[in-house]
Amino acid sequence: MTLALGGMTRAELMERISSQELNEWMAFYTLEPFGADAYYLGHAITASTVANANRGKNTKAMKVQDFMPTFEKKEQGVDEMLNIASMMTAAMGGTIDIKEADGG
Repeated sequence: MTLALGGMTRAELMERISSQELNEWMAFYTLEPFGADAYYLGHAITASTVANANRGKNTKAMKVQDFMPTFEKKEQGVDEMLNIASMMTAAMGGTIDIKEADGG
């Protein structure tokens, strides 16, 4: 995201925008992806168009998704999600009360 917002570092980004604005950008990204995913999609559209224009009469048409790169995405466990949430909270200047979080 920092690259898409002018190439600033994460620290610069956190200094310049509020956590609310960061959440708004993250929500916007889910609706209108930008950055690498958008570039890959453009190239995938071009590749599928070229492939389909040159396919044989009895050959199945290729889909745009056939040309999108896939990267390994592992499932996150609860501990990993909590660790990431803790890091994001700390990065935004917040703290977590462990006793309250554990229900104690």
